[in-house]
Parts: sequence; structure tokens; C-alpha cells
Amino acid sequence: MADDGQGRLRTEGGRAGGAAAAGGQMLLGVGLLALALLAAYRLYLRWGTRSGPGGAARRGEAAALPRMKRRDFSLEQLREFDGARNPRILLAVNGKVFDVTKGSKFYGPEGPYGIFAGRDASRGLATFCLDKDALRDEYDDLSDLNAVQMESVREWEMQFKEKYDYVGRLLKPGEEPSEYTDEEDTKDHTKQE
Repeated sequence: MADDGQGRLRTEGGRAGGAAAAGGQMLLGVGLLALALLAAYRLYLRWGTRSGPGGAARRGEAAALPRMKRRDFSLEQLREFDGARNPRILLAVNGKVFDVTKGSKFYGPEGPYGIFAGRDASRGLATFCLDKDALRDEYDDLSDLNAVQMESVREWEMQFKEKYDYVGRLLKPGEEPSEYTDEEDTKDHTKQE
């Protein structure tokens, strides 16, 4: 730094100001990293430690469940499978019902996505919203979603098809359930494995 002749200090080539800015950016980066680590640790404490005695027993009970036979569900029938009233956990995505019981750590009553258990999760997944307000208590035809959100729903459906058992359709009001044969049920289950 040098005096510019008028009593003001000037920096040589702006180096001092640039170093201060770089130091500030580095401090900000370290602060953000510390904040992210703290958030991860708190999530671990909240969700990771819930697999204690009750969680392990629930997962063992769920693992002992036989495969569910194919059937269709109304919204009211689907709500029974929320992991609290029934150890089996089902959810619907884009009109298809999946058995997500093996993912009870995520979709069980205490899991981060437990809000979707026993419900049509399509709107919540499409809008990336985990609030109960994002879920409808009546049949949701998703007609007000935009193209990007509908594409998101289809992508979620594909992910669920790859990971979980498809157990039936979500029925529209007044729609009659399909009759599934044991052969159709067995063929679909072996195809997924």
C-alpha cells in the first residue's frame, strides 16, 4: 500500500483486496461445509438411531411377511397399509400400487417419507413436497400438473418398479377391481426378480 499523494491509501494492483475476498470466500466455503456436516449428523441422530429395538423388530416382522397377492385398491383400502395399523407398507405412484415394506426405514411411520405410506404419493413426488397438504384425501387425477411434474411422476414410477413389488392398481372412484389369476401374479413377481 502507498499514499496516493492526497492522503488516501492505494493498493498495488488490488492484491490486498483480492486476497481479502479470496479469504472471505474460503471462510464461507468452510462455514458451509461445517453446516452441511452438522445437518448430516443431526439427520443421522434423528433417523439413523431409530433402528433401535422397536425398529429392528418391525423390520424383522416386515421381512417375514409373504408376498402380497395382486389386487386393486381404493384410496380407503390403501390407507390401511401405512405401517402403523398394518406392518405392510403400500403407496401409489401414477395409479400403480407398490409394496414398499422392505423400505420401511424410509416409508415407515417414523421414516423421512412416512407421509406417503398408505397414500397416493404422486403429487408429493412430482412437486418434491413432503407436507401433508401436498397429498389429497380424494382420488387425484393429477390433471393440473405441468409437463415437467408429470415426467417426474413417470420417473418415480419407474424407480419404484425397479426396486419394489407392484401389487395392483389404484382405483378411480366407481371403478371395479380387476380379477387377477395366480398365474398372472406369479409371472409378474418372477419377472421383477
